[in-house]
Amino acid sequence: QVQLVESGGGLVQAGESLRLSCAASGMIFLCNAMGWYRQAPGKQRELVAAITSGGSTKYADSVKGRFTISRDNAKNTLSLQMNSLKPEDTAVYYCAANREATMYVHDMDYWGKGTLVTVSS
Repeated sequence: QVQLVESGGGLVQAGESLRLSCAASGMIFLCNAMGWYRQAPGKQRELVAAITSGGSTKYADSVKGRFTISRDNAKNTLSLQMNSLKPEDTAVYYCAANREATMYVHDMDYWGKGTLVTVSS
């Protein structure tokens, strides 16, 4: 099993930055893809950014150029640097991991409990 714990969420104003972190423990060596996903009220959970163990990345179009995902395999951590935040970025952000290299929401095997990001206008 793999345990994922997110941190770093909070309330910020539009245009500001936040950095989310995810600490992974357990059988993390099983995991290939890791990523950040978010779910806003009344909406489906969606991919924000993901990265494979080989370093390939995928970003949602809405965050390209503003968010950066990074992974430290030695420390078993996943981070998401979020710049130029917008009110529409408001959501619960989840860290997730997958034993395969695919990054789609429904492919992910392990999930954290989420951290709330609120962006005020």
